Amino acid sequence: MGENARTGPEAGALGEVVDGVYAWVQPDGTWWVNNAGAVAGDDGLLVVDTCATATRTRRFLGALASATAGAPVRWAVNTHQHGDHTYGNSLLPDSTVLIGQNGMREALDTDPLFENPPPVWEPVPNWGDVTRRLPSVTFDHALTLHLGGGRRVDLHHPGYTAHTVGDVVAWLPRERVLFTGDLIFHGLTPLLLMGSLDGALRSLEWVRSFAPDHVVPGHGPVMPGSELDAVLAVHERYYRFVLAAADEALRKGHTPLEAARDIDLGEFGAWADAERIVMNLHRAQADRAGVPMDLARALADAVEWNGGPMPTTL
Repeated sequence: MGENARTGPEAGALGEVVDGVYAWVQPDGTWWVNNAGAVAGDDGLLVVDTCATATRTRRFLGALASATAGAPVRWAVNTHQHGDHTYGNSLLPDSTVLIGQNGMREALDTDPLFENPPPVWEPVPNWGDVTRRLPSVTFDHALTLHLGGGRRVDLHHPGYTAHTVGDVVAWLPRERVLFTGDLIFHGLTPLLLMGSLDGALRSLEWVRSFAPDHVVPGHGPVMPGSELDAVLAVHERYYRFVLAAADEALRKGHTPLEAARDIDLGEFGAWADAERIVMNLHRAQADRAGVPMDLARALADAVEWNGGPMPTTL
């Protein structure tokens, strides 16, 4: 898939969810193409995530500066360690206080893809002129930020590994806006390569418990809260589908790649990034067997299932 006006770096758009709360949505939300956002208070801005590349992050921050008359970025939070949400951190002002969950900081510090992305994507990612920047403030379960003007943002970790070890949601209780990070992939295949299928299932009810009026997912379009139950229901069906397939493969002595080749994806087959079934099976089988997961093997098997490198629009 080549870079173009619909899906390339120029396609990102900043929208105002409610007064002073922004979502940066990047089509089409597949590999390395995330959503981010920001919350404005009297004291400045809280940015929620950056982007994978220097080009994409600069576009996001430039659009935000235009929309807010250059309001200072006082704080930023990463919803988890994955590079599409963090590699642009170093382009934030030096004065910005960067926040993350304890496990997220540790995972980003040891992320092997930053310096050496393997040739499993096409094109092989080039992050641009960025450096690895870790949160300087970390927390375990919860942290509340007061941005001035009565604007409050609650940062919460579910208390267990879900999409990753250090997932964080940003919740605005007065405005009832929820930034979910990658606990929600809206309209495309979820990825649990560095997480837990069981934890991801548990997180669905936890996300539902916020009862938001507006939801900004980690990937895919922003949605009203009235659509959340349906989106969470399809996530649950997918996770249970993967777990059942993993259990069957273990009974038969099949590898994740063999299991994926035998699977009819059914209702999930039309989602982008369908090859993630292989990686999700690697995760599920390793967890079921109580053994470490082989990241390099999982990526290589996904490429083999896909018939070639996985496409990106970086």
